[in-house]
Amino acid sequence: MFNQLKEDIRCVKDRDPAATSVLEILLLYPGLRAVRSHRRAHWCHKHNLHFFARWISQRTVRKTGIEIHPGATIGKRFFIDHGTGVVIGETTEIGDDVTIYQGVTLGGTGKDVGKRHPTVGNNVMIGAGAKVLGPVRIGDNTKIAAGSVVLSEIPPNSTAVGTPARVVKQDGVKVESLDQIHIPDPVAQELERLENMIKTLSDTISK
Repeated sequence: MFNQLKEDIRCVKDRDPAATSVLEILLLYPGLRAVRSHRRAHWCHKHNLHFFARWISQRTVRKTGIEIHPGATIGKRFFIDHGTGVVIGETTEIGDDVTIYQGVTLGGTGKDVGKRHPTVGNNVMIGAGAKVLGPVRIGDNTKIAAGSVVLSEIPPNSTAVGTPARVVKQDGVKVESLDQIHIPDPVAQELERLENMIKTLSDTISK
């Protein structure tokens, strides 16, 4: 347990340049507190002590603003940065060396049964406000951009952005261009179609 705590503190120190000391991380980082509490809750959950598991979980929500269901499986060196508004569902599986930021949801869609929540691989980063919904898989070494909504599988070694999220880079190679300028204007296209229709009708009437 002590070695695991040391590992958790070290991963925060490695990933957060704002961390100034071990004491600060241990006492003042809500993400670390939530992860440590979750490990106790998860132990209770696995041993059918469901009430105590949920009691630990809900007490942690009130103190940190981070809700992790006791049934979620979390790997080593999991870092929640800032953490306010983070929600992690019951059947979520998270690998090692994962980092998530505030406002992230690893949740369900309400349509699935059994495995209802995401599976997140190793060395994944999920940006602030991103939502990963349903029993989708996020591959190893993947980055999910802030504010993205992931509804389908993201392959390993990828960067995904947008709503719904799409892969824009894989294995270091750009997949598609994010052209914010030359986006088709649906209103202009419809006006052009109506103008052509009016011209056709006018020509027909003239004849």
